[in-house]
Order: sequence, then structure tokens, then C-alpha cells
Amino acid sequence: MTTNTLIDLPEMRLFAAVVTDGSFTAAADRLGTDKARVSRIVRRMEEKLGAQLLTRSTRHLSVTEVGRDYFERAMCILTAAEAAQASVAQQSREPKGLIKITAGAEFGTMVVDEWIAAFLRQSPKVTVEAEYTSRLVDIIHEGFDIAIRVGTLDDSGLSARKLGDMVFGLYAAPDYLNSAPPLSTVSDLKHHDLIMIKARGRSNWNLVNGSDTERITASPRCAVNSTISARNLAFAGLGIAQLPRFMAEPYLTEGTLQRVLPDWADAPAPVHAVFASSRYMDPKVRSFIDLILSTFKCGDCSSQRMRDQPVQIAA
Repeated sequence: MTTNTLIDLPEMRLFAAVVTDGSFTAAADRLGTDKARVSRIVRRMEEKLGAQLLTRSTRHLSVTEVGRDYFERAMCILTAAEAAQASVAQQSREPKGLIKITAGAEFGTMVVDEWIAAFLRQSPKVTVEAEYTSRLVDIIHEGFDIAIRVGTLDDSGLSARKLGDMVFGLYAAPDYLNSAPPLSTVSDLKHHDLIMIKARGRSNWNLVNGSDTERITASPRCAVNSTISARNLAFAGLGIAQLPRFMAEPYLTEGTLQRVLPDWADAPAPVHAVFASSRYMDPKVRSFIDLILSTFKCGDCSSQRMRDQPVQIAA
């Protein structure tokens, strides 16, 4: 006899009800059917499996050793199937409720605000609470759903999804360049006024051009701890600043800034969404991340152009 081993979840569920309730009658009542149908299905299962699952008498029903083993395995399968259905249902639910987001102060103000605005327009039943700060937020203990982090991630045990790369460039105002020494190679930077970000007491650039690297350690004309300040000082014609391209590119068409040494810049910085768990992700968190991945794909952080380009936070 050929054994049909195709899994039939309704049959498994019916057999589990018989074993759990202890009789065909009780199982039939729970499942909203009749005793004869339940008995017929169990008998058909035994024929397909080629094994006796239940021992029947006029007054007693017992589970065979094979039936007990089948029952335990069937319960595992049914539990996994129910969990899969619940997971899909959770992901497909309309996002609603509060989502708490944290990000760095500058990146949050200049980029994450746009993501939040698009997300709220898309999800009318969601509210957002955002905190932008320079400190590293403990999202678990402080109750945040998601953190947007720029740079290499520490091994925190949290889940993360890479959103793209923040790409940099060197920029200066036309007024500065018109009166400054010639600038055609990276070595010429030592003759120029530089505006640098000061981190941990030091200010320098590690510029990359393909496989070539140059460390620029010249004393800057001005050292600041804010890329917005560096951009503002570059606007004022005080020197060359290294800026995220999303921050500077819009000013090229206005003529406020010019890009210099276009082949040279700091290495791209990865941008991640960090959250507690990817296995049981809240629908609103998943929806927020999906929106970022589907819309944030262009050089000036606008979500309206270049939708088919690779995801990156730069041109």
C-alpha cells in the first residue's frame, strides 16, 4: 500500500481535538460537526498513514503509542502554522499607535524629519515622538522603538537594518576660491584655509580616492563640532569644509558653494535603523523602515527623484 504523507492541517487539527477532548463526540461539538464525520476522518487518516492512531471500544477511546507520537508532532506543526499566520497578520495590519524614534541631532533635523513627515502622511493612525540627541540612547530601557544611527555600529545585541551610506565631499564658497591659491591636487590643501569638525580633541581628514588615501592634519582655520556650523562658515567664504553631500549639493545650483577635488572625500558612513528585534517587529516600525528604503534614494535627501537608484544618502 502506498502511504500518502501529504500534510493536511485540518485533519491534524481534528485529530488533536479528539485526543485533547477524549472522545469523538466532544471533538465534534467543539469543531461544529458531527461524530460520524470525525470518526470517518480519523479512520481515513489511519489508512493514509498505515498505522492505528486510536483504540476504540463502545465505552472507551485511547491513544496508541504511534498515535501519541503523531499527536505531539502534529501539535508542534499546528503551533508553528498558527504562529506563521499570526506573524503575517501582524505585518499586514494597518500601522497605528505611537512610535518613538531617536537620532543624532543634526541628522534628525535635516533628514529624519522628512522621513517622519512622509510616514505620518502615509499612516494617519500613527503618532510619532522623536528625540534628537548626541548621546547614545539605550532604546530598550528608554522605551524607543527605533534609532537611526550614522557610522559603524557597536555590538549591542540589537537588530539593525542598513538604510544606506552617507557620502561626503569637499566644498567652498566661490568668493573664497577666487582669492585662494590654486587647488588641483590633494597636496594643495596644505596651502588653504580649512574648516574641520573637531572630534575627541582632534581635527583631521582621512580622504579616500579609490585605493589611495591621504591624511590631512593641517591646523584648520576653524574647528567646530557641527557640520551645520562648518557649512555656514564655508558659506561665509572662510575656507574649505568637508560636508555630507546631501547637505551641500542643493547649494551647488544656487552658486553658493562649489565642490573641489571631487575625487577625494572621507569614506562613506553607513546609516542604520536599530531596533529591538527583527523577529517580532511592530507593524509601524516595519512600515517606517520600508518607507525609508523605498523613498530615500537620492542625493539631496528628497524622496521625489531617482527612485530607481541604489539606496544611499548622497548623490
